[in-house]
Amino acid sequence: MPTIAVDKAGLFKALGQDYTTEEFDQLCFDFGIELDEDTSLSQKPVVNGKQEPAQLKIEIPANRYDMLCFEGISLMLNIFLGKRTSPDYRLVAPPKGELQVIHVNKETARIRPFVTGAVLRNIKFTKENYESFIALQDKLHQNLARQRSLVAIGTHDLDTIEGPFSYEALPPGKIQFVPLNQTRSMTGAELMKFYEGDRNLSRYLPIIRDSPVYPVIYDSKRTVCSLPPVINGNHSKITLNTSNVFIEMTATDRTKLDICINIVVSMFSQYTEDPFTVEPVKIVSPHNYQSRESPDLTPRETQAEVSYINDRCGLSLTPSDICSLLKRMSYTASPSRASRDLIDVQVPPTRADVLHQADIMEDVAIAYGFNKLPRSFPSKSGTIAQPLMINKLSDIVRMEAAMAGWSEVMPLILCSHDENFAWLNRKDDGNTAVRLANPKTAEYQVVRTTLLPGLLKTIRENKHHSVPMKIFEVSDVAFKDVSLERKSRNERHFAAAWYGKSSGFEIVHGLMDRVMLMLKSAFVTGEEGLKSKGVAEAAYWIDEVDDPTFFEGHAAAIHVRIDGKEQVIGVFGILHPTVLEKFELRYPVSTLEMNIEVFL
Repeated sequence: MPTIAVDKAGLFKALGQDYTTEEFDQLCFDFGIELDEDTSLSQKPVVNGKQEPAQLKIEIPANRYDMLCFEGISLMLNIFLGKRTSPDYRLVAPPKGELQVIHVNKETARIRPFVTGAVLRNIKFTKENYESFIALQDKLHQNLARQRSLVAIGTHDLDTIEGPFSYEALPPGKIQFVPLNQTRSMTGAELMKFYEGDRNLSRYLPIIRDSPVYPVIYDSKRTVCSLPPVINGNHSKITLNTSNVFIEMTATDRTKLDICINIVVSMFSQYTEDPFTVEPVKIVSPHNYQSRESPDLTPRETQAEVSYINDRCGLSLTPSDICSLLKRMSYTASPSRASRDLIDVQVPPTRADVLHQADIMEDVAIAYGFNKLPRSFPSKSGTIAQPLMINKLSDIVRMEAAMAGWSEVMPLILCSHDENFAWLNRKDDGNTAVRLANPKTAEYQVVRTTLLPGLLKTIRENKHHSVPMKIFEVSDVAFKDVSLERKSRNERHFAAAWYGKSSGFEIVHGLMDRVMLMLKSAFVTGEEGLKSKGVAEAAYWIDEVDDPTFFEGHAAAIHVRIDGKEQVIGVFGILHPTVLEKFELRYPVSTLEMNIEVFL
């Protein structure tokens, strides 16, 4: 969970009351946040010759993006304490009556397809709230925006630029501007080289570096506002003297984009001349049907059941009581006219985390007081979950193989195409293996259809160990299956490999016999979690098979008959010398692989 450091004196002033550390810790607990540290209790560091003022480090739940700054924390705590009401966020027209416009070029779909914007008019910055404004953007970039890969935020002094704006995607060589806090003009390609060694910005370069086009925002005079998600232009940088702020955001995720713009303008619109007012921006993007006015600060309307809230909290609250409690959590709520068991709730634009009436119920419990909730024993006895049959079956096989002296390994489920087919002397018909659309390396191209490559690579990487080696794996393989919704299916397999100076064929055969015997025994005795009358009367046998993976005349298919249905579930034998050569193994290897799902 993110930790936010706020000025202690400033926060207590905003709350209109001084607290001891214990009192504020209790307030945080009551609201559902946690006081991590009060620096006034320890030695405060000296910065630029001055001792840093006392800070409160508060741990915020990961879903409360509206509390990632001083403004959000003070606002929510004041509402919780009943010292102020929930703000009425309003969109207002600009002084000249015409909205700022961002025209979106269709080429942006190749790199960052979404954009939004807003204007904060007549805002008053102080050193403290200016730093908080920058810090909020950093926190959103780190958390919700996933290091700017999903959303990038740019803020500009509107008085230094002029709309309408255009959002374009151009080749790096055609983009030229002076980056923030620099004096030299650079092209997009030069900028990438310049910031390679920068401790902060270098982490964002890979997001667009290899793209043939870079996203860029221009004003009407072709002045570069920003090169998202890397850096803004120096021309429009904001300062303490900025009074009109133009906010633009680009994104690959529309939902995250809307959340970020709502959070930023909601938190800092309280510093505008007319508090909690925001000037919208018109987005013109017909090619992807994203034309609109942004942001949308309209509260979301939903409903919650009174009976559900009371049942989960163990209370007997009336609809009016619940509405009063929700008011402390920044909601607007009223009893529904449609039903006595419903309340109509308006969720503020800052609360993107409210997705279900369970979230509303949680806030009711917080407002009521966790420590005040009635305590009782569960109405139903506590139980231990029953394992899935396939996992229970897998554990039985694992246990038997381990007790027979074999060591379990857990290779990766991805492998190269050659390891899965050519190196095993098998051909790919194009309808078997699930391929990765964009593999990063040749080593991870397909989802394995057999466990053998993983076992053989494990032996190859451990050839310095003494022989013989006896290893096994119980895990999933995957196959294409166009009849299913996801066009693929998993299958649980058991595989084992013997590596030594002798072939070990009889040892692998013995392991197979032991596993088959114990599987039948487990079903006959009705071991917990296994129920299959057919398996109790199952039979198995082996037949010689011609398989190019194995040495000719030294391989056998495993047949089973369950409920009168006969099928081949696997194969074992001595690997062909060409297979050993591909995996760089100098001693003989005998392997066993079979599908254990047929026993369910």
